[in-house]
Amino acid sequence: MSAQAVPAPLDRRPATARSGLSVLRACAFGLAATVLFAVLPIGLAWSQSDPVIAKVNGVEIRESDLAMAEEDVGQNQQVQALTGDARRDYLVSYLADVILAAKAAEGKKVADQKDFKSRLAFIRNKLLMETLLQQEGKAALTPAATKKVYEEAVKSMGNEPEVRARHILVPTEDEAKKILADLKKGGNFEAIAKEKSKDPGAAAQGGDLGYFTKEQMVPEFAEVAFKLEKGQLSDPEKSQFGWHIIKVEDKRSKSPPPFEQVKEQVETYVQRKAQAEYVTKLREQAKVERLDKPADSKPAEKK
Repeated sequence: MSAQAVPAPLDRRPATARSGLSVLRACAFGLAATVLFAVLPIGLAWSQSDPVIAKVNGVEIRESDLAMAEEDVGQNQQVQALTGDARRDYLVSYLADVILAAKAAEGKKVADQKDFKSRLAFIRNKLLMETLLQQEGKAALTPAATKKVYEEAVKSMGNEPEVRARHILVPTEDEAKKILADLKKGGNFEAIAKEKSKDPGAAAQGGDLGYFTKEQMVPEFAEVAFKLEKGQLSDPEKSQFGWHIIKVEDKRSKSPPPFEQVKEQVETYVQRKAQAEYVTKLREQAKVERLDKPADSKPAEKK
């Protein structure tokens, strides 16, 4: 089943979820790492399953630290190009640099600076928020919740009709009429499409467009294709792309994708929805005062 077949609630986030995602952006770990390593020894409370893999001037680097470093810099294209030991060596080196720079910052009393304290407070709040929202999302992710979302999405799909068709696209009506005449005399549709169609993608497949729903095609094309019977040829039909000869190969009702195929998308939707609703609830219970605006000034309404 193609991605296009995924029902809307499974592949699009609703407005409520999108608004909640504004608080779910990835942690600015590049900044956080420098700050946190400056005030917290790496490897404070770790079990035997989290072994020490390196030491920098006596400061331990553990396996879990490596995972955090990868989360921080893993999207960097230079890092993505590395694999195996080379990637691991890079991450250890990165952590070593963070520890060394953090220690140097301590020597310069950076931690006592006002800007540092402000940033540290912001990062602490952000990490608390993200951890809490992760927990809320995880708590909401139950088999019953995911099944409910999937079943509701399937119901909304209904039994939407699909058509599988081939077409030959040419620039002029006269050329389309000549092709139609050849086809009615027994000409091979696939061969003519490969030779004369101006739609390069479909022409390579003998004009085959595969299965599609009505809204996936331009209206002029879709109206004709869905009226034709299986095996029937159309008259020359004009669209914004040129003149078409259409042949319907098959008709069917669109089937929803199996649950396992869209399970990951459903789970993501369930978690984001729960997180968005939690943030909305917090906002409703809070008193937020704007001191930079007149008392009678109202926030601009969201469109």
